[in-house]
Amino acid sequence: MKADEPISFSSSVGSDELFQRLFRRHGSIMLLIDPASERIIDANRAAAAFYGYREDELRNMPITRINTHSPEEIRSEMQQAVEEKRNYFFFHHRLADGQVRNVEVHSSTIESRMGTLLFSIVFDVTKRRQAEEAQRMASLVYQNSHEAMSVVDKRGLVVTVNPAFSEITGYAPQDIIGRDIAILGSDREDPQTFNDMMASVLATGKWQGELWTRRRDGEKFLRSLSINTVHGDDGGIVCRVSQFSDITRRKESDALIWRQANFDALTGLPNRSMFHDRLEQALKKAQRNDAGVALLFLDLDGFKEVNDTLGHGMGDRVLQAAARRLQQCVRETDTVARLGGDEFSVIIGDVANVHDVERAVHAILHIMCQPFDIGAEPIYLSASVGITFYPDDGEEGATLLKNADQAMYAAKEQGRNRFSFFMSSMQDAAQARKRLVNDLRVALAENQFCLHYQPIVELRTGAIHKAEALVRWQHPRHGLVSPAAFIPIAEQTGLIAELGDWVFRQAARDAARWYRAGKRDFQVSVNVSPLQFQSGGIDHHAWLRHLQGLGIAGQNIVVEITESILMDKGAEVTESLLRFRDAGMQVALDDFGTGYSSLAYLKKFDIDYIKIDRAFVQNLAPGSDDLALCEAIIVMTHKLGMKVIAEGVETEMQRDLLAASGCDYAQGYLFSRPVCAEDFDKLL
Repeated sequence: MKADEPISFSSSVGSDELFQRLFRRHGSIMLLIDPASERIIDANRAAAAFYGYREDELRNMPITRINTHSPEEIRSEMQQAVEEKRNYFFFHHRLADGQVRNVEVHSSTIESRMGTLLFSIVFDVTKRRQAEEAQRMASLVYQNSHEAMSVVDKRGLVVTVNPAFSEITGYAPQDIIGRDIAILGSDREDPQTFNDMMASVLATGKWQGELWTRRRDGEKFLRSLSINTVHGDDGGIVCRVSQFSDITRRKESDALIWRQANFDALTGLPNRSMFHDRLEQALKKAQRNDAGVALLFLDLDGFKEVNDTLGHGMGDRVLQAAARRLQQCVRETDTVARLGGDEFSVIIGDVANVHDVERAVHAILHIMCQPFDIGAEPIYLSASVGITFYPDDGEEGATLLKNADQAMYAAKEQGRNRFSFFMSSMQDAAQARKRLVNDLRVALAENQFCLHYQPIVELRTGAIHKAEALVRWQHPRHGLVSPAAFIPIAEQTGLIAELGDWVFRQAARDAARWYRAGKRDFQVSVNVSPLQFQSGGIDHHAWLRHLQGLGIAGQNIVVEITESILMDKGAEVTESLLRFRDAGMQVALDDFGTGYSSLAYLKKFDIDYIKIDRAFVQNLAPGSDDLALCEAIIVMTHKLGMKVIAEGVETEMQRDLLAASGCDYAQGYLFSRPVCAEDFDKLL
């Protein structure tokens, strides 16, 4: 049969002409398919328009060209249609432009002179199938979502809920469907929030926010909620869809993280980060209102001794009590912050005059002097306070904080338990200190230091048995700089370890020179800073190798320490002193009687010499209390198997009284000022 030749059907079909007319002109997609050859015998105009081929191109086209299913599957489906086991099928048909459409095919058999043909009407169901798939996916999402979902009608009655809704709220579908959604309301929520929510839903059809809600068991929880309204074709409300999740734990976690980031864990006060934020807010407010702000920087006097003697646990309790006391001295609108350690700061806003600030500071100093009744015995502390003002002293937070810090150190230098206002001269002193720090680093690199020696005389014979090595800085511009000016800076900047190492090595070299000159039993005392015992500041092996290389023994070196070192409970101090002892070095305890003296410490660390501080020597007179104290120290020291060195001896009467009391050694201006190594050679 030719491609354009009409098909003849059996008489059972009816008029060929009528069928041909209906087939050609019908708006439905129609195909005649020969199942034997698996080809399209004929197609109508609607088919040509749908597939994108001409009618003559469709005729005699293999069915596999438009049907994307496998030949075996197509053959099986056509066989079922021929046997009239099924009369509709779902296929994917490919159009001429490559596009694939979902089609529903209804087939029936027709007898013709060519044999049995399939008359197929094709329906494009792509959009319907897509809609069904979308609906199926939406149902899956609805049923399996971790977000709680509910649908309520326009009256607020629940129509349906998903499993997550039941899991979060405790309401099973049968318990909630048909009931008012307001059953979830919580009395923890502000009623105005509900009013605002309903106003938004009525006005815009939607709302989003956070809402406190009640579970079925009465527990309150915070949910993140969104509400959307579904409208019908006529614009009327069909339903409202709510979606929410329980964010209670997340909010609690966020709040905890925020608090940890902004508040001190020990005292509960704002920490350094929150302090800076509060300070900036106070400055902005003061600028708007043309007002003043006072910034106080406070440090607890004597707190380190509390930590050293009573432990950090007791120190923490003292800090907590101090924080409470500070808050009692200022207004609720003021900010008390802990900046770290025993440093606190107070921001006082809306300052009208200086006297108001002074009253607050006097209250702080007074309350901090009161005993802290925390442990078995009362603890006594005091405070040093630095004060600066906005805008007089500065307009930026960093500047004000620096000013208050400098004023606080000025208060400490004045004797502690005091307050000091910031003055511009403090800025000059700070700049000078900064330059001194830089110069100190250069001095170490360029070896600008030297040692002076003060003789230590045996009182019984008057002979020089020892010498104390005292470091001096020969500054290229300022001349000889006092140790009192640079030793504290070296300790604060961490340069003390390097400086202390240099002092030991140079003192050992001078001791070796005097050893070779015949002074075999001569000892040189080297001062060791408490900070050198921390973080490996002393390299014992290197020091001992240095002594061995010089050909002298540890017995020629005496290590001078202060009582604060003995009070350090760390293992580093004990191990370090034992290493000195094992190397044959002796240990002298400097400034005895001025700190927290303890006989237990003297016995524990096996001290060789006790050095009586000059404060007890300078006022020595027959029958004086100072003489009685010196005699008591000497007797006690000898009973413990140690020897005594008196410092600051300047008069013959002082020397004679000490000798009569049994003191072993003395040093001071009476015998000699500290001199350079060359001049000390002459003394020897």
